[in-house]
Amino acid sequence: MADSYIQQLIAERIGGNKFGKDTVLYKFEKIKRARRAAMAAQPGVEIIDMGVGEPDAMADPGVIAELAKEAAVWENRGYTDNGREPFQQAAAKYMDEVYGVKGIDPETEVLHSIGSKPALAMMAQAFINPGDVTLMTVPGYPIIGTMTSWLGGEVYKLPLLESNDFLPDLKAIPEDIAKRAKLLYINYPNNPTGAFATIEFFKEAIEFAKKYDIVVVQDAAYAALTFDGTKPLSFLSVEGAKDVGIEIHSLSKAFNMTGWRMAFVTGNALVVKAFGAVKDNNDSGQFNAIQMAGKYALEHTEITTDTAEKYSRRHSMLVETLNKLGFKAKKPKASFYLYVKIPKGTKNGDIFTTAEDFSQFLIREKLISTVPWDDVEPYVRMSVTFIAETEEEEQRVMNEIYTRLSDVEFIF
Repeated sequence: MADSYIQQLIAERIGGNKFGKDTVLYKFEKIKRARRAAMAAQPGVEIIDMGVGEPDAMADPGVIAELAKEAAVWENRGYTDNGREPFQQAAAKYMDEVYGVKGIDPETEVLHSIGSKPALAMMAQAFINPGDVTLMTVPGYPIIGTMTSWLGGEVYKLPLLESNDFLPDLKAIPEDIAKRAKLLYINYPNNPTGAFATIEFFKEAIEFAKKYDIVVVQDAAYAALTFDGTKPLSFLSVEGAKDVGIEIHSLSKAFNMTGWRMAFVTGNALVVKAFGAVKDNNDSGQFNAIQMAGKYALEHTEITTDTAEKYSRRHSMLVETLNKLGFKAKKPKASFYLYVKIPKGTKNGDIFTTAEDFSQFLIREKLISTVPWDDVEPYVRMSVTFIAETEEEEQRVMNEIYTRLSDVEFIF
């Protein structure tokens, strides 16, 4: 059957006349297919899902009650455009109380976003022209580079290596790339590595941005989820940060509000304003009842404290379990991700050349779902957001992981 004329009209940025014909599978689609095949081959066996990167818990009852209350308010039925003051004021106060970032102007230095994903994409729309460069860390969130490419810009990838504590080496960026760069995206605590940035690194990023006139976009989605005495660290708490960039905070991870789509951009007023100009042409704002529920969440940081304690406990348990099996897992200081170097194979003859090989083995043979990352080095990401309602259930899941893998002699 001949192609419809519509096939010829599709923009090249998403594939043009080849759109929909590509047989290459995105890794998450591969995971889904492998999962379905494994379940069909071993019906009745529980899937242990450590691949999903979203909280396993519901939003706090107080947040839900606030949504219900505000949803019934007649004045909240309409568009909110670029936001409402109560949420912006709560965000500014939150930055002060949790991160020690003082002096944020809620009117000019805070703007809500319908989740952090569109904010990351819209930054490129605000700053990138054809030929401009975006600097982004890899492994990382693909959307960060996608919009730059669609706009005719160039993406320069900064590898995150364990030898450098999964921080980018800014000194290794070629001079000609640095001079053409407009955006530097960083993400700490990091997805997928779980790495925690240092004040020294943030200072280096600020100096680099000032030297080359670059805007820093710090994705702080996991910033509040810290463990074992580690204090939450904001890029904006470092002197000079607000001169060069912004930080994006999400309520998804810290407040179990993934599907609610609520985040905020804060920092340099001109960057926030530029983001607002793009946002105003992309959406009409998040439902005000959700903004008010978000305000409630930001005012109840004990929600995050309780969530972080759960993830910390699960991380400790998972690290102990994996290390008993021969892995060299190390508990992160923050986030709900554990980034683990893969084994070379098994004594039964399995060979793992890539992280995808190992991840497929785990789901196919042991019904344990993980996410492979081969961008720089072969690691798998394990999320401690698996379903377990009690501490006893958490321990049962750990025991099950150990039981399933203990009969495999891994070669490292």
